[in-house]
Amino acid sequence: MTQRSHADLVAEQSQSKSATSALAASWRRSMLKHGLDPGAGRRPDRLSEVELTKRHAALAAFLRVAKPQLDQLYNLVGLSGCNVLLTDAQGVVLDQRVSEGDAGQFRDWGLCTGADWSEAAQGTNGIGTCLVEGRQVTIHRDEHFHTRNIGMSCMDAPIWGPDGSLLAALDVSSARADQTERYNRLISAQVAQTARAIEAMYFRCSFPEARIVLASHEHADQAVLLAVDKDDLAIGATRAARRVLGLEREGAMRPRPAADLLGRQDDLTGFDKAERAAVKRALARAEGNVSKAARALGIGRATMYRRMARLGISENHG
Repeated sequence: MTQRSHADLVAEQSQSKSATSALAASWRRSMLKHGLDPGAGRRPDRLSEVELTKRHAALAAFLRVAKPQLDQLYNLVGLSGCNVLLTDAQGVVLDQRVSEGDAGQFRDWGLCTGADWSEAAQGTNGIGTCLVEGRQVTIHRDEHFHTRNIGMSCMDAPIWGPDGSLLAALDVSSARADQTERYNRLISAQVAQTARAIEAMYFRCSFPEARIVLASHEHADQAVLLAVDKDDLAIGATRAARRVLGLEREGAMRPRPAADLLGRQDDLTGFDKAERAAVKRALARAEGNVSKAARALGIGRATMYRRMARLGISENHG
């Protein structure tokens, strides 16, 4: 009995109405939506140096933040023959970490800077499918759409921008034939952790004048962060925070009182809240010295005590 080729299997599953897995859905998109041939052997297209330079410039601040994290990730997985890639939201590789000895093999596959690994261009693959589905994925060897890519395992995680939109994909690819799915899961966990770290760091850099608040302790595996300004208004939120708090999914965020979003109950309203915040700041700067804090606010010590009592601030607050 003749064994079916990988291309035949992909074609069959792509057209089968009974195949309902996420992988089959990606194969179906690749063949029916994008018109790709699983047996085609063409390498991924590469951008010109001019176009690649433009894309680098557009994400220059993000790439600076990501660089140390890419180095750290490569230090963990590089010795096992892995290739670390960072792409933009369109699947174009912008940065890479790979050993000199492995670079040629990955370059032959097209896993190098400037290459287009979108699902529309290369079918089911770690980078492209991660970006289309907006979730962490592992595409192991013959799960790839193209036959020419079935020698690889690709572990990917999305990186969301400070406005909640999809910004990049982080990829670790391996060409080792003996790499098991169990080992892939370990790498995948590290990829996800690094992607979250990059996302959180870039979010902090995007709101340099704000303080960054953890919006939820129940989602430790995600970057659930709020940016809060000097008036205690939440002016930014990560993708995970937007989902947890029911905010705009992406784009500009309407400023809201941070206390409202974080569920802090308070009997004070309006100017009383602002006054209490001012008194607390004065006490903190005076290291708890009530007389010094009163002088800074331009009021008498007795008045300061009355205000503290009315606002529910204890004498040892500082």
